Amino acid sequence: MSQFVDHPSASAPALTTHNLSVHYGNRPALEDVSITIHAGEVVGLLGPNGAGKSTLLKVIAGLVPTSHGECQFQGRAIRGAQPGITYVPQRSGADWTFPISVLDAVLLGLARSTPRWRGFGATERERAWEALRHVEMERYASVQIGALSGGQQQRVFLARALLSGGAILLLDEPFTGVDIPTQELFVSLFTDLTARGTAIIYATHDLDQARQNSDVVMLINRRLIAAGPPTEVFTSLTLQEAFGGKVIVIEAPGEGVREPAVTGSGMVRR
Repeated sequence: MSQFVDHPSASAPALTTHNLSVHYGNRPALEDVSITIHAGEVVGLLGPNGAGKSTLLKVIAGLVPTSHGECQFQGRAIRGAQPGITYVPQRSGADWTFPISVLDAVLLGLARSTPRWRGFGATERERAWEALRHVEMERYASVQIGALSGGQQQRVFLARALLSGGAILLLDEPFTGVDIPTQELFVSLFTDLTARGTAIIYATHDLDQARQNSDVVMLINRRLIAAGPPTEVFTSLTLQEAFGGKVIVIEAPGEGVREPAVTGSGMVRR
């Protein structure tokens, strides 16, 4: 049984936002953000700390209400959590002291679709085992999740997301604090999921990671600054507007690839 579910083709938008704004009290977190995301796309959200990347993901996940505007999933306004949207938060937002095994943590991916009175049976547990095999974590099934490394914990989060089988997968800083093999595994799974129509939207600070692994990048600093293919969006002007500081875009020798280098704002990418 495959964990990967086929979703609608990229002809119709999977997600749209229209003039979306979010305020925390009197502080604006997002202002008039309008985006369109299609099935099968990998979209990287980039911007400095406090730019609204995590807030945008939470709005799409139905966890944060909008102050103005609308967010639509497959043509319908999002009102609370949606069965077809799976959200993987930052590791820092999880309680790693909670006494739960890896297998049980993955099974929580079926919590919304399984009646509480019935609980998880043999079928659900086999699906959870398969999800763990996809992320190469099956031998840790009985281990308490807090005993794992950061990269292993991220793998467990992704396994839970695979089990949910949503049409949209949201990931907040999935590559932060994980080793190279885990990063490579994630990219491979992204390829498998998008081939079946899943749209993947992830927040990152890593310009090079976004350049290599995104079909579309969106630069955000409370408002949408630019969106499109990385080679078109990563220009000196747009990066400076998003991050501040002095920006130089360097051509990689012999490859025709532009590498952004940002200096003066505490971040360097070459």
